[in-house]
Amino acid sequence: MFDHIMVPIDLGYVETLEPALAKVADLARHYNATITYVGVTSNSPNSVARTPEEYQQKLEAFAQKRHAAHGRPVAAKVYRSTDPIANLDDLLLQAVDDVGADLVIMATHLPRSLDIVLPAHGGTLASRTSASVFLLRHDQG
Repeated sequence: MFDHIMVPIDLGYVETLEPALAKVADLARHYNATITYVGVTSNSPNSVARTPEEYQQKLEAFAQKRHAAHGRPVAAKVYRSTDPIANLDDLLLQAVDDVGADLVIMATHLPRSLDIVLPAHGGTLASRTSASVFLLRHDQG
């Protein structure tokens, strides 16, 4: 049913994503699917990496570590932006097309009042792409 799963990853929060990543691995095994981990980073130094190239290396290392854990083929793709927060939705839409994903799996938080002003990226993505979008709830306490 699904051949290529895209997983947006924020390397600054990898430790909190483990439950979602386990579900991604399970679905990838079930459908015999390839996984592409997608990251968006700034052109300037940030808390994860000093350069976009360093961010790419870290995302590739993350993808290979996940491959070792679940055995499915993986890829890593990084997008650069002068304003990752403002451009995230458009970059994720571009990534769906670039990697040929037919399923996007995103970890998400429980709804909260601020979501009225700042809509969730998953909902935006689901309304603007033909790929299926699977949002995995992440209870932040």
